Amino acid sequence: MNIKSLLLGSAAALAVVSGAQAADAIVAAEPEPVEYVRVCDAYGTGYFYIPGTETCLKIEGYIRFQVDVGPDQSGHNGGSGLIGTSDWDAFTRGQVQFTAKSDTEYGPLTGVIVLQANADDAENQNTKLDSAYIDIAGFRAGLFYSWWDDGLSGETDVLASHETLHNSIRYQYESGDFYAGISVDELEDGAFKDGENPNNVGVALGLGGKAGAFTYQVIGGYDTDNEEGAIRAMGTVAIGPGTLGLAAVWASGTNSYYDQSEWTVAAEYAIQATDKLKITPGAQWFGNYMEDESSNDFSSDDAWKVGLTVDYQITDNFYAKASVQYLDGDNIDDVTSGYFRLQRAF
Repeated sequence: MNIKSLLLGSAAALAVVSGAQAADAIVAAEPEPVEYVRVCDAYGTGYFYIPGTETCLKIEGYIRFQVDVGPDQSGHNGGSGLIGTSDWDAFTRGQVQFTAKSDTEYGPLTGVIVLQANADDAENQNTKLDSAYIDIAGFRAGLFYSWWDDGLSGETDVLASHETLHNSIRYQYESGDFYAGISVDELEDGAFKDGENPNNVGVALGLGGKAGAFTYQVIGGYDTDNEEGAIRAMGTVAIGPGTLGLAAVWASGTNSYYDQSEWTVAAEYAIQATDKLKITPGAQWFGNYMEDESSNDFSSDDAWKVGLTVDYQITDNFYAKASVQYLDGDNIDDVTSGYFRLQRAF
């Protein structure tokens, strides 16, 4: 028996033992159809269709590294909530925003979720919901920043209370470069008087727009629990190599919309030195600065602040910012503070 006969006989025997038949040939399964991500250009750049739906999604965010300099900085901004005794502190932040849009008979239906994580060090970290809201036909409901969060472009001005993120219901009418609206805000973490609970309700009105090189905004807020309110006007205009910004605020008393002083005026001039470099000096005066704890109202002291902020675009989506501020006033110690920041946006 030669080798060829042996191999053929072995193959035949194996086929009989396994019960294989000529009709039992292995057939490969049909591949599943693949739906590739499609670009959605109806709402601007960066949107794509969620596969299998007509909803468009955009994912964006930034990574920030920052070093703060000033009194009692250790642990202050990194998310731990602690105030230390160091004169500097470094922290890192990561933020991501998801924006979903789809067409309806009422216009675009928008949903936004913003997640933010801060790390002062390996152990002292926090993650929070920075915004989450639904928006349709001018109505917005959820957790979002109020008009009071808007400010001038530099870092010198203090034009709102410490917290401008609220659970709110808002209607905003828009036509071209003009908008006007009303908002009802829950003010749980705002200013409140001794003996009362921080569970305020506020009503805010706002209007603003743009006319050529001029932008403007006028807003007001009334804190129903404190029975006090504030009004703010702000505007910018392009002049020469930069943009002049002016703002003024008046408050009837300490409230959750403005609690820094009874009145204040601020000014800055943002100089666009080059395509990548912006230099912004600023100044602000505070009349009847901060709260007098004995009277639950503003003090009779005045204060002033000056500062300089420098923004530089290193390359596309990569920025550096440095800021230094000086604050002085009646019956308070002068304070110099600032920070250096690197930020990569995507």
